[in-house]
Amino acid sequence: MNNAVSIFAGRASNDIGTRIAKAFGQELGNVIVNVFSDGEFQPSFEESIRGHSVYLVQSTMPPADNLMELLMMVDAARRASAGKIVVVIPYFGFARQDRKDRPRVPIASKLVANILTAAGIDRLITMDLHADQIQGFFDVPVDHIYSSKVFVSVIKSLNLENMIFASPDAGGTRRAAAYAKAFGTDFAICHKQRSRPNVIASMSLIGDVKGKDVILLDDMIDTAGTITKAANLIFDEGARSVRAFATHAVLSGDAYNRIENSAFTKVYVTDSIPLRQQSDKIEVISTAEMFAEALKKIENNESLSSLFEF
Repeated sequence: MNNAVSIFAGRASNDIGTRIAKAFGQELGNVIVNVFSDGEFQPSFEESIRGHSVYLVQSTMPPADNLMELLMMVDAARRASAGKIVVVIPYFGFARQDRKDRPRVPIASKLVANILTAAGIDRLITMDLHADQIQGFFDVPVDHIYSSKVFVSVIKSLNLENMIFASPDAGGTRRAAAYAKAFGTDFAICHKQRSRPNVIASMSLIGDVKGKDVILLDDMIDTAGTITKAANLIFDEGARSVRAFATHAVLSGDAYNRIENSAFTKVYVTDSIPLRQQSDKIEVISTAEMFAEALKKIENNESLSSLFEF
């Protein structure tokens, strides 16, 4: 393995960055962020990275300062003569803006890809993109790994007797079908109709969940409106228990209260986004080992295909 490896983390992802570095086998690099009185900030690497493989860990959820901080770290690394710059973005923000769904709107995820590439990245590692086609927005290699690598072992450990998977909307059908196939179970789908963004007009259930231990799957939980409505509907339809596995805990607005007051037994999320508050119903599963494995394989010029498989 190349010994000249430096791993740094932005302020938004310092915790997961520390765990990734530890799992990789070294300390997190020293980077400080000077903040001026008007709110402007300046990252600074406090150690030499000349010729190093530099890994920068930062999720890009709002505020936009998180993305800007990552871009500035990339620029600083390039100007400090880093040999290779790889950004590790556990949660790729703006991924829901992957197409023009109405006139006169941006394709923000493509814009972010352009900016990161222009800043000077050599590679991107991310997890559970909201839209797979975002990989094609980049002109550098993209390693898109899946949370299923850590979720499957947790699901197995639950030892549920009569398990069935479900999707909270039609868009997640393929995900639910993949888990159902892997575990040899059935799956159900919640069909929703929205009156406007983040507001559900109606929801219906396709599939039999009576007496079943249901696991709802999603790539993220934002306001928790959809997934809690789905959980309550499934429970009302006779399910014995309802749990959720969702990669990114965006949890904006009234999400925590909705989860607390829902039919969920437990909601499992990854550490791609730090929780704003603790909840007895929310359990965080670490992905640090998985990301560290990706870093090791890249440094050893090994295939990462095992991290892309279910």
